[in-house]
Amino acid sequence: MDRTLQDGLIILEALAKSVQPRSVSDLAEQTELSESHVQSALDVFEHAGYLAREPVTGRCGLSLKLWGLGVGLFARLELKRKAQRHLSELALRTRETVHLSVLTGADVIYIDKIDSPEPLHASSDIGGKAPAHAVAIGKAILAFQSSHVVEEIGRHLLAFTPRTINSLDALQHELSAIRSQGYAVNLGEWRGTVYGLAAPIRRADGMIEAAVGISGPSTRLTPEMITLMAEQVVEAADEISRGLGYAGTGR
Repeated sequence: MDRTLQDGLIILEALAKSVQPRSVSDLAEQTELSESHVQSALDVFEHAGYLAREPVTGRCGLSLKLWGLGVGLFARLELKRKAQRHLSELALRTRETVHLSVLTGADVIYIDKIDSPEPLHASSDIGGKAPAHAVAIGKAILAFQSSHVVEEIGRHLLAFTPRTINSLDALQHELSAIRSQGYAVNLGEWRGTVYGLAAPIRRADGMIEAAVGISGPSTRLTPEMITLMAEQVVEAADEISRGLGYAGTGR
């Protein structure tokens, strides 16, 4: 690991364990780092918004921004825990690979998955990423984001296959259709021979940051099969949403 990064993490952990704000000299003594190293790291943390300084003493402590990251991580762990039973049931019914994903920037991250038992199946890694505009599970989330988010992502669309959406107008048109039908489809837009469908998951407040979906080889998960399985995927998403406290009835 880079030494500067390692020193920064040591200082961050020292601050996290401190009840009271700390001075540069205190932190240098505890971490056995030079005061210049400590000061440089604190300047970086402060510039990024992770540090708050007392104006009179100059002592510092962690800001609420770091706490917010922890809350976000906890929410994802809670989502994964409450979704597991429904992912398993969906995997049993469809016999295709099931994914649970969240939106991060222009990508989705797979936070859980269950592989298909079939010898030929779609594969991915937990923690892996996919471009949101090119996969069903990403489009299912994007369809319910603000116009600003969609426009920002729409400025930098990469084409992975001849079927990938590569213009903002086309993306907006597709997202409108997804909002109407309640689920998203991917017909070989990221990997040419892999098709999929997904439905959005709502938090208790109705906001959408996650989705559940299935994917499989185009020879098996045909457009006709996607239509037949759509209700099961939407039902799984609705059940997960209710488990998270969402009480609404509309999509």
